[in-house]
Parts: sequence; structure tokens; C-alpha cells
Amino acid sequence: MLGILGRPHLHRASSSRPYRDADDIAMKRIFLLTPAAALIATLAACGSSNGPSAHDPSQPMIYVSSQHAPGYIASCLQNRLSRVRLARVGSATEIAVGSDSNNSYFVTLTPSNAGSVIKVMRPANAPDDPPEPEMRFTIARCAT
Repeated sequence: MLGILGRPHLHRASSSRPYRDADDIAMKRIFLLTPAAALIATLAACGSSNGPSAHDPSQPMIYVSSQHAPGYIASCLQNRLSRVRLARVGSATEIAVGSDSNNSYFVTLTPSNAGSVIKVMRPANAPDDPPEPEMRFTIARCAT
């Protein structure tokens, strides 16, 4: 059978998938949205709490895993924050942030198979130095 312009008319083989193009588009969207979802999750970790009374000091303020080694994260935090003191306790790295007499945050970096686990504790009545949003942003930046 001849089609337009005298060329043979090609029919799709019955075995081909009629929805192949839609499947390809869906897969491309998934691959494009995955990094965006990861970015949104990271930025959500940067959000601040509803005030000093909203946080339970017995619970971690931040508890997240990272693909980076503890040494990398510790170095990143030292470069981005002032008044940072490091200590090694076994395989973990403990970081105190704030003045010597009244620390604002305690960060524990524990090695894991995939990198590190980061736990940030904030004592009750701790000074806001650095401010919590800045601390959350710095942790997120060093963890990713």
C-alpha cells in the first residue's frame, strides 16, 4: 500500500508497545524530579523551630546521615562557624560550638558504612550563638 507522496505506508508492528513514548517521558520526569526532591528535603532541614520553648533538649535538634566522612564534615564546620572545639571520643568526633563557658550546640559525628551520622544537641537555655537557622543551614551545607 502506498502512502502520501508515493512512498510505502509503514505500519507499527503489533508487538510494539503503543505507550512507549509515555513511559519514556514518565521515566525522564522521575529522573529530573529526584534531585529536586533531595534538595527540598535538605532545605527543609534548614528550617528553624517555633522558638526556644518548642525544642525538647533531650532530643536531637538534628539527626541526619551524610555520605561525607566525619573528618570532612568537622573541617567544613570549623571553616564556617566560629568558636568550634573538636574532641575525639573513640571513633566519634565531638564538636562543641559556642563560648567555652556556655556552649550553644554539641555536634557528634559518628562514622557509618555510607559516611557519617550527624547528631546535633542543644542544651536547655543555651545561647542563640550562632542563631539556630544559621546552624541548621551550616549543618545541611556540610552534610551534602
